[in-house]
Amino acid sequence: MSAYPPAPYAGGARGGNGRAAWTLLDRDGPLRRVDWVLTTAVAGLLVVGSLLVWSATRQAALDAGGDPEGYLKKHVLNIVIGAALGVCAAMFDYRTLRMYAPIVYGLSIVGLLVVLSPLGATIRGSHSWILLPGGFSLQPSEFAKVALVVGLAMLLSEKRDAEDSPRDSDVLLVLVGAAVPLALIMLQPDLGTALVVSSIVIGMIAVSGARARWVVGLLVSAAVVAFAVVQAGLLDDYQVKRLTAFVNPGDDPGGAAYNVSQGVIAIGGGGLSGHGLFHGPQTQGGFVPEQQTDFIFTTAGEELGFRGGILLIGLLGLVLWRACRIAWHADDLFGRLAAVGVVCWFSFQAFENIGMTLGIMPVTGVPLPFVSYGGSSMFANLMAVGLLQNVHVRRSLLPD
Repeated sequence: MSAYPPAPYAGGARGGNGRAAWTLLDRDGPLRRVDWVLTTAVAGLLVVGSLLVWSATRQAALDAGGDPEGYLKKHVLNIVIGAALGVCAAMFDYRTLRMYAPIVYGLSIVGLLVVLSPLGATIRGSHSWILLPGGFSLQPSEFAKVALVVGLAMLLSEKRDAEDSPRDSDVLLVLVGAAVPLALIMLQPDLGTALVVSSIVIGMIAVSGARARWVVGLLVSAAVVAFAVVQAGLLDDYQVKRLTAFVNPGDDPGGAAYNVSQGVIAIGGGGLSGHGLFHGPQTQGGFVPEQQTDFIFTTAGEELGFRGGILLIGLLGLVLWRACRIAWHADDLFGRLAAVGVVCWFSFQAFENIGMTLGIMPVTGVPLPFVSYGGSSMFANLMAVGLLQNVHVRRSLLPD
């Protein structure tokens, strides 16, 4: 018996193999089966994010005599490239993609190794980048998230002898496979991405039906490893200071805690309706460092106010709801686990990013999905959305 579900029935002309062939405008064709709610929510985040990036960078560019729309133009270009990658991710049948998961995983490991070679570059304290001609850069750890979601979904969906849950040996294989990119990311070191990857691994193992002891053991082990990493001095000084500032924010308000303190002032000053786009005193005065990337939510809080912040959170919640719905209705375990991996990725990263701007989470340098400026992050996020649409569009349909 085939491990894959039957090809979707689309109501179109039948091919030579007796299966229905899709056409774009069939009643059940791919364009009509796209999750347009998910697409609209992502588009809303991209539009709002573009305006926030523009506002957060415009005044500084003017003061420096540069192009006030420079960051905006690059951000829009990143969105266009990311959207193209997302469409490509949606076009290939995810059940076929399953066969290429080892190749995708291998390429992600190569990218992480290149970063640690002399070809890698340090930006904002993390040796996580590869510089390209024309002033562009790539962060392979962002693409490693996509590869890990696909790779772990493949391993955890390989059930044997009609078992209801993965064998312990399968879970061990998953942990080994995840440990390799995780170790390479920590060598950069990139604590924020490592935390996101850990959330993906734990979430996918939990949903796969693995024994509860595995999930509990992983949570305990993650806490122990985090403590050991800090104690062993594997983190850079600035990362340790960020963690210390989170525990005691009043000890260094002008140093490690400066970003958070200025961010909280910006968000608190926005009130209910905000100062208006391009009119936030903290934002236009350049008081919040890295505001177009990690601290973009402070621009929303100050210039769009509480309502703007709730709008962003609401759109992110809508994306997560549709992703959970796609996972629930997936035809097979591979598709379900891939969608769950994306849910864990987006939910943890959004919570961590917004939480650190509010001072309720330590600063780890993770961008806000679909909103922050950054090419690699945008490319990976939109590829993940393409994967979600892939699973959604190819749900099985029975003939009338």
